[in-house]
Amino acid sequence: MKAVLITIGDEILSGNTIDTNSNFIAAQLKNIGISVAQIFTVSDEIETIKKALESAFEIGNIVIATGGLGPTKDDKTKTAFAEFFNDELKLDGKTFEHLKKLMIKRNREHLLEINKNQAVVLSKAHVFQNENGTAPCQMIEENGKIAICLPGVPYEVKPLIKDKIIPFLKEKFVLNYISSKIISVVDFPESLLALTIEDWELSLPENISLSYLPIGNRVKLRLTGVGNDFQKVENQLNVEIEKLKPLIGEKVISWDGNEIQEILKEILMEKNLTISVAESCTGGEISRLITSVSGSSEYFSGGIIPYDYRKKIEILGVSEKTISEKTVVSEEVAQEMSLGCQKLFKTDISLSTTGVSGPTSDEFNNEIGTVFYSVRVKDFEKTNRLFLPHMERNDFANFVSQRVLQDLVEILIRQK
Repeated sequence: MKAVLITIGDEILSGNTIDTNSNFIAAQLKNIGISVAQIFTVSDEIETIKKALESAFEIGNIVIATGGLGPTKDDKTKTAFAEFFNDELKLDGKTFEHLKKLMIKRNREHLLEINKNQAVVLSKAHVFQNENGTAPCQMIEENGKIAICLPGVPYEVKPLIKDKIIPFLKEKFVLNYISSKIISVVDFPESLLALTIEDWELSLPENISLSYLPIGNRVKLRLTGVGNDFQKVENQLNVEIEKLKPLIGEKVISWDGNEIQEILKEILMEKNLTISVAESCTGGEISRLITSVSGSSEYFSGGIIPYDYRKKIEILGVSEKTISEKTVVSEEVAQEMSLGCQKLFKTDISLSTTGVSGPTSDEFNNEIGTVFYSVRVKDFEKTNRLFLPHMERNDFANFVSQRVLQDLVEILIRQK
């Protein structure tokens, strides 16, 4: 069973909007045994959408399109679907009543006439009502294939997929199970890693595949198994992981952990440790990563962003003399920041970052891309320097944050 995703919207092609829908939908489909063979991104043009549908059905038997649904004239998805399936558009009474109730609930009844076109649907379609927006989800089945047409707003797409589309597909099809394990490897260049595990990889069963996912200086090995017996697939994956352990065991920080913040959670909960963060050049990204995990309030005490060097002095107790002699981007300042943070929040662990993310230098004329970060675990402290002159600000903050958390995980594992 293969699916093809079509993302419709000039705003995505222009780079003004990021397509998060495809990532979410692909992950949800994978969980029920449907693989995504291809993703198309196309403009809001009727002929372009029709060509994308034609190409998609040559590849897969389920096509899911997002975007291009709305009351405005540039939303042409419904028309393209109607022409492709030789169908007609009609006002659907149930959808109109649902739309009316939604407008009344939101005190927008005066906008009902403007949005009336949202209740116009394909005559052949099965309609899934949208509880979070005005454009419904429509599905057409033809010649053993399924086309699903969704709005483009992510907070509307997610519940439609999770609560309506996925249950429908699970009930309709007998699907294989897909299970994955994520092995996080550190301090192992990808090329050398591939060479080290080459024989193991070549001997994998046909229903198990391996992919390499570099992130920062970490490589995530995703081992994916497919089969009609879930427990059998799980057992196969576990057997293969056991074979892998003698080859790379010393370089692995997690045998089944996807994100570094999730791996960190397991360790902190197991060791009953608390953590706080003082961020300058990462601008709160480390705190965001930590708190993106459910249950992080159990171990994360808080974080601050003393961006101005004077706040480093006032809040964290960084020495003015240290800043004057070493500048704010220095090993010494990073160390004093983490110490001050640990004292301020009274945590077992504290992290700090100070650096120049660019595109211009700071008031001390430090070189763009220079970063110092300090990892403090009780009485132990480690400071590292990075130099990332070619990264844009957002990539810079993300890379440094990932690296800091990864270093912390490695330290905690070694202390076991």
